[in-house]
Amino acid sequence: MIRLIMNGLEVQAEEGWTLLETAQFYGLEIPTLCHNEGLTPWGGCRLCVVEIGAKPKTRLVSSCTYPAEEGLVVQTDTKRVIRARRMMIELMLSTAPMSKKIQDLASKFGVTEQRYPPRNEECVYCGLCVRMCDEQMDARAIGFQNRGHKRKISTPFDIRSEDCRLCGACIYICPACSARCQGPSAETDICNACLQIEPTCLEEYGELNCWMYDAGRCGTCVQDKSK
Repeated sequence: MIRLIMNGLEVQAEEGWTLLETAQFYGLEIPTLCHNEGLTPWGGCRLCVVEIGAKPKTRLVSSCTYPAEEGLVVQTDTKRVIRARRMMIELMLSTAPMSKKIQDLASKFGVTEQRYPPRNEECVYCGLCVRMCDEQMDARAIGFQNRGHKRKISTPFDIRSEDCRLCGACIYICPACSARCQGPSAETDICNACLQIEPTCLEEYGELNCWMYDAGRCGTCVQDKSK
């Protein structure tokens, strides 16, 4: 067994576990978008970042690809981590503002402003559809093409693939294919209809301390300023 420190507590992990698997085993919630238990780790969306190491020499890593290591110090919800996750949500919102899953993430993490103009590409390049087609459907009918701003997901030579069985698994797993509640005629880029309370413990302690409730619901992490 591997022993490491996660959020100030000593935890154990099986050989070969990632930090995400370790956190999930102990009931610690880490958001993911490109991760799926039935597919190989990708580490593309960066929503699952955690902070590792001892201060002041800490760094952010994707927990779905980083292996659990003996004696490693891990923080899953520090200010730096939350700030990085909010940035990634903003970027994904600018790419696929019609995705309900991304809109829900924005509400959960308190993303209320959009600093990047919407491009409406409706693809965040999480790679879920490509891996699903390859690893679960054994078809390999689609894949990534080009690089940089020209990158896209398509069939070879952009023509219908004979390997495609029209199973719909790529659409089923795609986070951008889940339409937001307001539909195509939404008036704003960010919904925020399910916006959660700002986590007060993050400002007081530099990390989240609530695991059982929505952020800020219990109020136990709020210090009495009048004393």
